[in-house]
This record gives sequence, C-alpha cells and structure tokens, in this order.
Amino acid sequence: MTIFQKIIGFIINLTSFISPKLSARIAIFLFTKPFKGQITLEQSDFLETAFTEEFSYKNLPIMSYRWLGSKKTVLLVHGWESNSARWKNLILELKKQDFNVIALDAPAHGNSGSNRFNALLYAEFINIISQRFHPNIIIGHSVGGMASIFSQSKYQNPSVEKIILLGSPSEFKNILERYTNMLGYNQRTITQINSTIIERYGTSPEDFSTAKQLKNITSKGLIIHDKEDDIIPYEDAILIKKHFKNSTLITTNGLGHSLRDTSINQHICQFLEN
Repeated sequence: MTIFQKIIGFIINLTSFISPKLSARIAIFLFTKPFKGQITLEQSDFLETAFTEEFSYKNLPIMSYRWLGSKKTVLLVHGWESNSARWKNLILELKKQDFNVIALDAPAHGNSGSNRFNALLYAEFINIISQRFHPNIIIGHSVGGMASIFSQSKYQNPSVEKIILLGSPSEFKNILERYTNMLGYNQRTITQINSTIIERYGTSPEDFSTAKQLKNITSKGLIIHDKEDDIIPYEDAILIKKHFKNSTLITTNGLGHSLRDTSINQHICQFLEN
C-alpha cells in the first residue's frame, strides 16, 4: 500500500464514523472513476485511420472505430483505464487477414461519454454497437471481457459465434474485495459499500459474475490468461473455463495482465480461422 492509498483509506475510514453512507459514496466514486484511459497524440494518429461513428445510450456518447474487411466482423472491447488504440497491433494483424474490425471506447474512456465506469453500463454500450454492426466475434480484455459476457447474456445477439476473453475477471465481489483491501477500508465502510451497491443496482456484488452469466451463452469461446497476471488472478480463468461450456483455455507465462504479444495475436487468428 502506498502512502497516498493509506491517506485516502484513513480519510474514508474516519468519515465512516461520521457518515457511513458518505464514506461509501466516496469509496465507490474512487472505484468507478478512471484516472487514465484518455487518448494520446500517438494513439490518435492511429485511430484516425479508422472510420469513426458516434452513437449514444441515455444521452451518453459512444465512440466507435471501424476498419473495413471482407471477412467476418470482429468487435474489440478494451479494459479499465485504456481505449481502443490498445488494440493497434491486433487490428493491424486482423486487417492483414481481411477481417472487418470494430472497436469502441468504454464509458469514461477515450472519446466516449460518462464520468463514471461500471461493467453494466459498458454492457449497454456494447449492445448498442452490436445492434449496429452485428459482430460475429467479440474480443474483450480484462473488464471488457466481463462486460461483453454481461451484454451477450442479457441480449443474446444471434450474430455472435465466438467470444475471446483476455485476462478477464470472473467475480466482481473479488475485484471489490481487492480494492477495499488495497485502500485498507474498515468494516463499517465495506458494509455500507455493499449496501449502496444493492440500493443502486438492485442486487448484491456476488451476483455480478462472469461465470454465472456464461450459463446463457452458447458461443464458442477462447480464454487466454497469464499465470503471472497480478491484476486478475489466474484462478479467475479456471472458474470461467468451468462455466464456459464450449471453450478452450490457453495459459501463458510472463506476459502479465496486458497480454500484448505477437503470440496472443497468433492464438486469436488461429481461433478465428478454425
């Protein structure tokens, strides 16, 4: 835990003795507010090679990028504090293979709207893009994979034949627990965080589960996860594999959470061609 994290945790814990609801609101604000993920000049140069189109969900703009090809349509869904440019190397490879490629920026990321992020809102963004472009393949990194499963489970987009999950989390409750542990929140704050989530979303953190949502999905799946992922534990991939009926798990070593490597692109392209 850094000194900054200790200070934030101390302030929120102190606030909980005065107002547990306020401490929980501040904690959730920090949890859902990305401080990175904006597009750099270099990334902007690459994204300008795409056809861009803006959509909306409840007045929130959704930015999409499209690279045309004659093969099936691949939708790319990035993760936390990232943007569509993170897919550059994979996009270049998919273009070589002549796939039709779509990417979108998440809520509060890149050129999309909102000042808060959560996987449920992201799932709605994904559905809006899917309704427009009817992807055959969805590739999601990290929480982008979780949001992709939430979206497909809810809306059952019939065009989706394959789903690829890269370093994706299984259980939201575990993500939340790692966050509260990292900041050192006291039990009063943690209890109120859970209560506030139930009030806002009508269900408990335990119900936001990639594994549980997979029971409704019949698409063919590929799961790629690194043994040394220090953001999303490898155990999440095992749990996802257990519930993803028609899926294959590829385990990597030394690539970390980002999984940015030519070998990953090769695995993806091979899966798309089979």
